Amino acid sequence: MSDLFWLSDAQTARLEPCFPKSHGEPRVDDRRVLSGIIFINRNGLRWRDAPREYGPHS
Repeated sequence: MSDLFWLSDAQTARLEPCFPKSHGEPRVDDRRVLSGIIFINRNGLRWRDAPREYGPHS
């Protein structure tokens, strides 16, 4: 699906200092989650209606 929104490498690098640190458990893909949040906000969707590429809704 080509109409998905993804943060660029430069945008992700700039935001990375704001991401929470991992404390023993592996972190989720912050880039994927933030891109999904921006996508659903731009399109007025609920997370469960977002494409699967952004991760599970739960």
